[in-house]
Amino acid sequence: MVTIEYHDPSGALDASKPYAPRLTSLAGKRIGLLSNAKWQAFRMLPMIKTMLEADFPGIEMLPIDAFPQGNGLIGEEDTARKVKAAGVDAVIIGNAA
Repeated sequence: MVTIEYHDPSGALDASKPYAPRLTSLAGKRIGLLSNAKWQAFRMLPMIKTMLEADFPGIEMLPIDAFPQGNGLIGEEDTARKVKAAGVDAVIIGNAA
């Protein structure tokens, strides 16, 4: 019988910070959009914006270009500062893939 040993490099990560508390509703909230600018994000995120505006009274959705876009920029400290300065209650981070 042959025995094969292997190393699984995926490992496990402990979360150093928990997720932010979830909002009970989006009604009356100020929401930002962060796009990684992948395929069709330019169509889907504005569609999500329109749908949320129709479904939640008083929601304020910032435009998709309110913050830097693209994988190389959305994780930067400068982007985080801009999001914080915008005074949003939540941010939807996404793409359309």
